[in-house]
Order: sequence, then structure tokens, then C-alpha cells
Amino acid sequence: MLAGGPNAGRPIVIRPPMDRRLPRQARVRVRAEFDRVFGDGRRTGTPLLALHLLRDGQPARLGLAVSRKVDRRAVGRNRIKRALREEFRALRAQLPPAAYVLVARPAAAAASRAALRRAFHDALRRAGALPPPDPDGTMPAASPHPATAPPPRGE
Repeated sequence: MLAGGPNAGRPIVIRPPMDRRLPRQARVRVRAEFDRVFGDGRRTGTPLLALHLLRDGQPARLGLAVSRKVDRRAVGRNRIKRALREEFRALRAQLPPAAYVLVARPAAAAASRAALRRAFHDALRRAGALPPPDPDGTMPAASPHPATAPPPRGE
């Protein structure tokens, strides 16, 4: 840049890159670990995703499997993985210790980011890793015992 440019006289600020990667201990990485989750874990699914969950007492870890059958273009497969990784990162503190392996299904290629997020939440709820959503509405939950009316006054 020329000395008389628009930033002349301003100090140069070097910002560290945003490291948005999951730490190594938060990833299912090796083939043997994937095989153990697929073999010993519990599977639940939605039309967009299958979730394989193995409760092994280790901190919550994510593994992703998005094959070329889902989307033949790498950019499409990477979009799916980015959306799921981002949601796992946001939920990781709430999840019980386990290995979570997500397998994308072909319908995931056409799904929006919000639809992938909903499918991930649904799969986690079905597997018991997330509590059910709060019921919508303003009425309090029904009590298990019907309220009894007070006895009639002396007539």
C-alpha cells in the first residue's frame, strides 16, 4: 500500500483468526471409534439425519458422515457439515457425555440450515440427549389430580 493511502498514519492491527474448530477431544476422529459407535450405539433418525449415540462416559464428541450419495458436490456436503458442527458447538455444554455420530441422508442436500438444525434437535430428543421442548401456551400444566370442589354450605 502507498504511504499516502487511506490508512496512512494508522497503526497496523493484526487480529488473530477466529478458531471455530471443535477441539480434538470434542470430535470422533478415528475409524475404530466410528465402528464402536455404529456397532454398540443406539440409532435414532429423522428424514434428514440418522443419529448414532454411544453413552461411554467421555465428554460429548461429534462425528459426521456425509457421503457423496447425499450430495455429489463437496460444497454441498461441507455446507451440511458446517451447519451440524455449528449447532453441536452451541449445544455441547447441555449434552450428556457420549459419542454422537450424525449420518446425513440424501434429503439433507436440499434442506435449509434451519431444517438441519431442527432435525438435529429432533434426533437428540428422540435419543434422550435433550429434554422435550417446553409446551407452548399460557395455560399451566394440568394437575394429575382433579381439583375437588369445596363442600356446599349449609342448606
